[in-house]
This record gives sequence, structure tokens and C-alpha cells, in this order.
Amino acid sequence: MTLARPATPADAEELVRLRTVMLDSLAGAGTDLGWQPVAVATLRRKLADPSGDLAAFVVDRPDISDAPDTPYTPRALAATAVGVIEHRLGGPGNPTGISGYVFSVATDPDLRRRGYSRACVEALLDWFRTRGVRKIDLRASREGEPLYASLGFVRTPDPAMRLTL
Repeated sequence: MTLARPATPADAEELVRLRTVMLDSLAGAGTDLGWQPVAVATLRRKLADPSGDLAAFVVDRPDISDAPDTPYTPRALAATAVGVIEHRLGGPGNPTGISGYVFSVATDPDLRRRGYSRACVEALLDWFRTRGVRKIDLRASREGEPLYASLGFVRTPDPAMRLTL
């Protein structure tokens, strides 16, 4: 059984690297990487606040030697899932208006199909539960949809729309 751990500010660069892996798999390789330093700074700040509204859970790469005579090397990450708590006005089905949003679920391509993303998402769902969040949304890729369905997520009839200013 794979256990995910909470991400720390020290994981910020690896979290952004994995987000890039995810984005590249969805939209093809991108050349605009100017967002990365901002994302690293945001993650460092947000992950430093354990009572904040953002959390990430990670699985470390298993292929780093743990031999006692090997000098310590920071581990690279194999997988991650990031989530945020959003506060809106309450309504039917969600009287508190508190909801969660899951994003940046990614596993390095060479380590997929080992349960790492599942472990990260399950840990994130537990975090949401402990924070009183009962409504959680996400957008699923075709490849990710079976995982989310197995965890109880269902398609909604609401179409997504976006305005970029």
C-alpha cells in the first residue's frame, strides 16, 4: 500500500515540475514556462501555512537509493495531487458554501499504474473531510476519469465556461 505525505514548501519546485508534466500531457509540450517561478513562490507561501486553504499530497520516487552508506539526496517526487478550499454562498445541497477543488493530479510517466495518484487523491480527500468540506469538484482527463469514478466522483450536468481578461 502506497502512502502519500503532505507536501512541504521544499517540494514546491517538484510540484511545479509535475504540474508541467500534467499540462504537457493534456495540451502538448508548451514553450511558455514564465508561470513556473510564480507558481513555485505561491506554493512555498501556501504550503508554509498548515491552516491555510491549499494542500498538496505527494509520493516520493521509489527509485532513490536508501542504502545507509549513500549520502542524503533530496527525493524527487513520483506523484502529487493539489487541492484548495473555496468559500462561496451556501445553497441547496451545500448550505455552508464551502467546497473543495482538486487539481494538478500528476504522476511521472515512468511510474504510472502503481497507485501513486490514488494515494495522493485519497489523502487529499481525507484533508478535505477534516476541514469540513463535503462538496468537491475536479476536471478529469480521459485517462484520469476511471480513478475519480472509483473514488465516487460523478459527472455533473453543469457546463464549464471561462473568460480570460
